[in-house]
Amino acid sequence: MQLDKVVNYHKALADPTRIKILILLADGELNGQVLAKKLGVTPATITHHAAKLREASLIKERRDKNTIFFSLNHYFLKNNADATINLIYRASEGGTSMLDEQQQRIKESVIKNFFTAEGKLKSIPVQLKKKLIVLEHLVSELELGRKYSEPEINAFIKNYHEDFATIRREFIMHQFMFRENDIYELNPQEMWAKWEKLT
Repeated sequence: MQLDKVVNYHKALADPTRIKILILLADGELNGQVLAKKLGVTPATITHHAAKLREASLIKERRDKNTIFFSLNHYFLKNNADATINLIYRASEGGTSMLDEQQQRIKESVIKNFFTAEGKLKSIPVQLKKKLIVLEHLVSELELGRKYSEPEINAFIKNYHEDFATIRREFIMHQFMFRENDIYELNPQEMWAKWEKLT
């Protein structure tokens, strides 16, 4: 259900400590010890809340020897906020807008360049915009509302490319799919990472 997906995202924000962590990280990368000291909590508390924020793709982690540094995932913070607004207002705006001609040409060009005539994916694009177009093209073959097991998703991806683990991870990272207890389900399109917004 679409509402459940939006609620799950907002649950990650539904804690004062997590909001404070995001506010502190807005000024730049910090490690867990510094965050704990600034907030007057234990490092274990920071680890707990950071895990929730990371699961929602709101922060990134970087390890340097024994220290873990946290930073905001600006792209997903903004994308998730936009997805909520779009979901709320989409009915009054007549649904998702059609691609303009230029965007349609870009999409067709990427699909032509990265897929063979038989529909196999030649390689996973490095550039984010092209990668999102490829991922969107792939997930459009999946059924909205259907629950897929991990082996089913792996088999689906293998029809297009051998590196099913990377593509499966990208589906989750870019909000195309939602995973819970190793069951995968398509997110509503309003939550998908939007390649059209990238320059």
